Amino acid sequence: MVEAGLAGTGRLARSVGRLALAFRRRGARTVLFERAEAGALRVRLPHHDPRTPPVAVTLNNAGGLAGGDDLAVTVRWEEGAEAAVASAAAERVYRARAEDPPARVRVRLEVAAQASAAWLPQETILFDAARLDRETRIVLADSSARFVGLEAVVFGRLARGEVMHTGLLRDRIVLERAGKPVLIDPTRLAGDIAAALDRPAVAGGGRAVAAILAAGPDVAAALEPLREVLARAPDGVAGGASCWDGILFARLVARDGLSLRRTLIDALAILRPAQDPPRVWLC
Repeated sequence: MVEAGLAGTGRLARSVGRLALAFRRRGARTVLFERAEAGALRVRLPHHDPRTPPVAVTLNNAGGLAGGDDLAVTVRWEEGAEAAVASAAAERVYRARAEDPPARVRVRLEVAAQASAAWLPQETILFDAARLDRETRIVLADSSARFVGLEAVVFGRLARGEVMHTGLLRDRIVLERAGKPVLIDPTRLAGDIAAALDRPAVAGGGRAVAAILAAGPDVAAALEPLREVLARAPDGVAGGASCWDGILFARLVARDGLSLRRTLIDALAILRPAQDPPRVWLC
């Protein structure tokens, strides 16, 4: 769906997308039993071995995000369901005018008891002067619900020598369990983005960052193996991980998106040892 600009007002057309998915356990298998698509957002379910959990792949057919765009995604995993959701490609957030509102993205992930959910989008690439306001809210029914997810951001098309000098990033991860918030992780960068990323307390000169979140009754066992992965990460990648009360959280910073991606794939092998990375990550 595109909202047409009004002649003579200077307003640009805006892209709007809505996507709602639900996974259900049927016998030994998990199936996608509910799908609603509107506007720019679509989903595909590639053929997979029926002995493995399905991976739904989301697409933004608008080709990226611009100022004022509005996307919303809701995914539900019913009791006992096991499935992953990944994106077909990196999401691009293009230059916006200073007077434009930021692109708005809202994600809600609901995980029922005994369900196992994975949220594995590829990187978000911010162009110079991009403006993004995103929130990812994970709602776990109780401590038996399992979740692995990540969000990765690359500041500029680094392979082309581009740098994100200015812009806006508001990114918020909220984890709720049994009706109570147990983790809130906000990020806000505005104005001179390049100078902020050069600060040691922010990114120390890195141009790619990621957050990894896992929850479930057995995540503590993954903490030390994950720390070992981070310790042997490629040059230019640094990170740390903590675990408490059935929650594991890691933060990574890297000099570029490729180094970050390689480390994320290694981290996923620890957090999802029985599953390969989504095929779209390896294309």
